[in-house]
Amino acid sequence: MAVSPSSSAQQARQALANRLAELCRDSGLNGRDLARLCGWHPSKSSRIMNARTPPSADDIRAWCRACGAEGQTDDLIASLRTVEGMWVGWRRMERTGLKQAQEARLPLFERTRRFRAYSSWFVPGLIQTYGYTESVLRAVQRRRVEVDDVADAVAVRMERQRVLYEGDRRFAFLVEESVLRNGLGGPDVQEEQLSHLLTVGSLPSVSLGVVPTRTGRSRMPVEGFWIFDTAQVNVELVSGYLTLTQPSEVAAYADTFTELAEMAVHGAKARALITSAIQTLGC
Repeated sequence: MAVSPSSSAQQARQALANRLAELCRDSGLNGRDLARLCGWHPSKSSRIMNARTPPSADDIRAWCRACGAEGQTDDLIASLRTVEGMWVGWRRMERTGLKQAQEARLPLFERTRRFRAYSSWFVPGLIQTYGYTESVLRAVQRRRVEVDDVADAVAVRMERQRVLYEGDRRFAFLVEESVLRNGLGGPDVQEEQLSHLLTVGSLPSVSLGVVPTRTGRSRMPVEGFWIFDTAQVNVELVSGYLTLTQPSEVAAYADTFTELAEMAVHGAKARALITSAIQTLGC
């Protein structure tokens, strides 16, 4: 299941536009009346109500004043912030470097008790080694980030891994078999990382599954995603970072995780695939 960032964000924008249009109707105004009261061009209110133009916080304040609904201003601005935060392009998120982007996620990891992560590209960050993380973030920095703070960003990600060992948390990680052989960082980095998977996979709070590469799969690999409790899904796409909080969308990703987990091997069979990948490094 591939979720389109544009469709998810557009649904949220439309929901906000619908609320503003309802306020206008309930106040007995039409779009032209509202634009006049706000001092806008007549077409602006129509564009906002049809979700063609996103409102600013000041637009919402003016809208609520014109409709005599100042009591709804704060709630509507909060909805606007949610819409704005749903889809963030990597360049925007990482414009000041990689360290800040890593730090921004820490509170979410600290408050989560049940983690589910699937990756078709690389080992999930919580179970990466230092060398593997450095290889991943260095590749990111070279491709799209002007600021070189890779060392600091790696340190933040390593520190975040403490959640694996603190509190009453549960973790379920799924990776495609191809992740075990992606060559990131070279043979030494790969061997250390794969050996670390064997160690982490033995923790009582961790479930580690590998989806074998084989023909006739019932579900093909999808974009990498994290599910935090039942409250939020984060999806990492080529162009940016998507945050989903609508229950139906969270449930859709939970269903996808369950399907992939049923296709995966765990325990001894997963360890055998990891061990086989280690052995091929010397070939």
